[in-house]
Amino acid sequence: MSNLKVALAQIAPVWLNKEQTLKKVLASIEEAGEKNCDLIVFGEGLLPGYPFWLALTDGAAWDNTMQKEMHAHYLRNAVQIESGDLEAVQDLARKHAISIYLGIIERPQDRGGHSLYCSLVYINAEGAILSVHRKLQPTYEERLTWSPGDGHGLQVHPLKEFRLGGLNCWENWMPLARTALYGLGENLHIAVWPGCVRNTIDISRFIALESRSFVISVSSLMRQKDIPEDCPHGDLIKEKSNEVIADGGSCIVGPDGKWIVEPQANYEGLIIQELDLNRVREERQNFDPAGHYSRPDITKLHLNRERQSILGIDD
Repeated sequence: MSNLKVALAQIAPVWLNKEQTLKKVLASIEEAGEKNCDLIVFGEGLLPGYPFWLALTDGAAWDNTMQKEMHAHYLRNAVQIESGDLEAVQDLARKHAISIYLGIIERPQDRGGHSLYCSLVYINAEGAILSVHRKLQPTYEERLTWSPGDGHGLQVHPLKEFRLGGLNCWENWMPLARTALYGLGENLHIAVWPGCVRNTIDISRFIALESRSFVISVSSLMRQKDIPEDCPHGDLIKEKSNEVIADGGSCIVGPDGKWIVEPQANYEGLIIQELDLNRVREERQNFDPAGHYSRPDITKLHLNRERQSILGIDD
């Protein structure tokens, strides 16, 4: 029970196409399940993809027809969990007894159904969705299309003897978000990214050293060839972009801060590794940020896990 076989799914979306990207997600889960993995992790917002067009096409332009059309297309291809969009993923989790962290662009009904959230979904080996973490603070141009989330999804989950927690992209730089997961007993930290080695190469080792936990950073890929022919304004987006838009960077770090798998660039497929929880126990001997090396009598964090909504209904 101290060993966990993990798969990092560094794949590209069929960009902004929910149906076709979902097929790639399911194929990766099947492969990981056939290889007897306990856990598979996908990158930030992979389903149906990261909003790269914003930085390439003047996304802040006010009342711009192109930007409106792109946002509407994004909405149409976003994931609505309440409507069953992830049922096929849940079925495969159950079939292979594999747990899943999946980055999605969520269009939740509890916020009206017309705003988008960058969400990290955890599905357990029984196929149950146990948490949906909406990114607390979208970064820079992301704020033009994503809404800020809440603390409801700041949770950890048991898997064998491990306790898993996850954050989206630059949330991993937020000290208090990390601290909340440490306080909940996290010993395997999941960091998901849209892609690029430059995002993962420093923070992954930093979190491992700070927490004395395993850290899995999982990135997506994005290339011009991943923009489908029927994507609105696809020709303009290709014209403004490089051939490689996001090069990956998925990696694994041990609780001593040393690389187990260094950041992998321009590789598409599964990265599989077995982790031994005893390594965490060894490194916690000299530092435990939520235990013997904490001083809750002096500094303490308050976590609000209420799901935010504009509407409260009294029956």
